[in-house]
Amino acid sequence: MTTHMRFEVTALPVADVDRAKAFYEGLGWRLDADFMLDEHTRAVQLTPPGSPASIQFREDKALAGSAQGLLLVVPDIEAARDELIAHGADVEAVWHFVPGKGPQPGVDPEHTSYASRASFSDPDGNGWVLQELTERLPGRGGPLDRAELLHETSVRHGQFESVAPPHDWWDWYAAYMDAREDGSEPDAAAAAADRYMADVKGVVVPA
Repeated sequence: MTTHMRFEVTALPVADVDRAKAFYEGLGWRLDADFMLDEHTRAVQLTPPGSPASIQFREDKALAGSAQGLLLVVPDIEAARDELIAHGADVEAVWHFVPGKGPQPGVDPEHTSYASRASFSDPDGNGWVLQELTERLPGRGGPLDRAELLHETSVRHGQFESVAPPHDWWDWYAAYMDAREDGSEPDAAAAAADRYMADVKGVVVPA
């Protein structure tokens, strides 16, 4: 069994912590922490809306602005760009990549996942890239909308419940949702939940 390792935080080198904090709070990022670790070290952490990963500031005038290509995936790149601009970020025009042709202006006409991008920088020059993600690659987990996932789970469980012996619905729900949040597609997650019910709970669907 492979131990799960979730990327949690990246450090941004900045010249002025207060200026950086004000910029990211202005974008609507959540302030998680701001305290002194010791008399010389200040810990400041913020998290983008909906993100499982956060940023922390490292005050270093020599390296300030050296973090580049930091990706922020968004479901609608035009809406995300408009929101960032409204909150004070200078976001470049959206472009998309076409195989064989390279970068092209505007949003990908088919809204192909991973194709459309736009960039902006913080006051120190640390560079961020917005990337439109409409469908993840197979096996790639990520944050899922909780209401949508719960509805999806209830529909899938209904299919299982219609043919399964009596059981506690929450056992199937938990196995399905764990699989989905680990990156499984719906069919694979349903199969994993079915196996869990049979192997662990002794609830076997007749062949």
